[in-house]
Amino acid sequence: MNTFSLRKEDVTHRWYVVDAAGQPLGRLASRVAQVLRGKHKPTFTPHINGGDCVIVVNAEQVKLSGRKMEQKRYFRHTGYMGHERFTPVKVLLAKHPERVIEKAVWGMLPKTTLSRQKVKQMLKVYAGPTHPHAAQQPQPLALPVTA
Repeated sequence: MNTFSLRKEDVTHRWYVVDAAGQPLGRLASRVAQVLRGKHKPTFTPHINGGDCVIVVNAEQVKLSGRKMEQKRYFRHTGYMGHERFTPVKVLLAKHPERVIEKAVWGMLPKTTLSRQKVKQMLKVYAGPTHPHAAQQPQPLALPVTA
């Protein structure tokens, strides 16, 4: 018996749409990362882009548990010594709610060129309830029920 390995020619990408309204950020991001990577398919191969495309709508209504809204900060560095910049999640969620979900999903993927390609090409995040990908006929993605 041989080990199955998916070929690039045999990959088919499906499109899914996820409503982030009221969903906890971490649980949403982990499920989206799993679908982007293709781990939900029985044909998962780590070195092939066999995942599916995900559209996330209502990013501005994502839920953060505990005191994360006041305490969580995003770090970036300008490249100069001592020039660290911290952005509170409350500010980022008000200005660019898409980036909060993109950063959470990116944090749950392996840091490889294949994962960078998946985030850039296969993850589409929108702040509001509408998206321009109706032609791809996205299916709703089932998320775990949260209390």
